[in-house]
Amino acid sequence: MQKLTNLIDELASYIPQLEAKKESVSTSSVGWQIEHSLLVISSVIEGVKKSDPSSFKWSFKPWKYLIFWRGKIPRGKSKAPKFVIPDAFTAESLQGHIVSCLAKIAELDALSAGHYFRHPYFGDTKKKDVIPFLVLHTEHHVKIIRDILN
Repeated sequence: MQKLTNLIDELASYIPQLEAKKESVSTSSVGWQIEHSLLVISSVIEGVKKSDPSSFKWSFKPWKYLIFWRGKIPRGKSKAPKFVIPDAFTAESLQGHIVSCLAKIAELDALSAGHYFRHPYFGDTKKKDVIPFLVLHTEHHVKIIRDILN
């Protein structure tokens, strides 16, 4: 969990540059990358909290295992679901979302191992894989931010 917390702290450090963009890297701004990452963290943890462990359905999803094995999400290969696409944000709203996500991470620890979330490409994903997924996803967007700012 510390690695995810550190990544969220790094996202927070980029808030002053939220307007920065580099079309050769991404059509989205630094602020968009931050808010998208936070929306994913928030929605995944909420999904885990609301899940009914008895409803978990395992299925083999090759992309899930390939991405977890490689430890990297390829750029530009998938489209984010609408509910994690930012529309409006400010430095203040991003800072508030940072605080909220850090609190949600603490809540995740209290849930049983049977809880899960339903990923649009990976299918049902158990709690034990939630933090590694969130780290992979957040690292993916932090790298994009670094490239935008370099």
